Amino acid sequence: MDEGTLRTAVVAERRDLAAMLGELTPEQWGAPSLCAGWRVREVLAHMTMPFRMSVARFGLEMAKARGDFGRMADRMAKRDTGRLSDAALLASLRDNVEHPWRPPGGGTAGALSHDVIHGLDISVALGLERRPPVERVALVLGSMRDKNVHYFGTDLAGVRLAATDLDWHFGDGEPVRGSAQDLLLVICGRRIPENLLEGTAAARFTDRNAGISRNSGTERDADGSRDTGTGSAR
Repeated sequence: MDEGTLRTAVVAERRDLAAMLGELTPEQWGAPSLCAGWRVREVLAHMTMPFRMSVARFGLEMAKARGDFGRMADRMAKRDTGRLSDAALLASLRDNVEHPWRPPGGGTAGALSHDVIHGLDISVALGLERRPPVERVALVLGSMRDKNVHYFGTDLAGVRLAATDLDWHFGDGEPVRGSAQDLLLVICGRRIPENLLEGTAAARFTDRNAGISRNSGTERDADGSRDTGTGSAR
């Protein structure tokens, strides 16, 4: 996959997300996202964590969490939302749209996945009209490998995911149809609003209260690899 295309997509996605987040009300900042146990502000705190954390600090925080990335990420997101205002978190995103952070093992494709998926965790939960360009979602889906899918632990046995806005499918079995972005969320283990999917097996991946009640399970990072704070400490 062309590195220049991926870098351009990362920068564009961050700019688009910053514009979307800049329009949110205080109530929306405090609303639940599709990430288990996280409000919108915790998702953004997590997305921007690499821009504030040095490699050494990341190692220290992982040691405190006894190697459990999910526990560390949750603690850091909640700590940062306690000490940083929503405006400061948004500024962290705006100031770093061109930041070169890449998750180890994920590369620039992993950085794009991280931003696109967590952006959807916010926009879909809030019912916003903003949708990432389907070509950008296609880059994320095209970078998915079996290890990424297995990482999220989503049970896709017996179903065939088929995008309605893109020539893309995954798996074999009963068809589950939806937009590419919504199927991406399915792969990542998110429970999404039930009106977004079609097919007899669709109910396995939906929740009529999505965005109000949290999906169960430990939160996993959106790129399907282990996130690290490789950005310079701010």
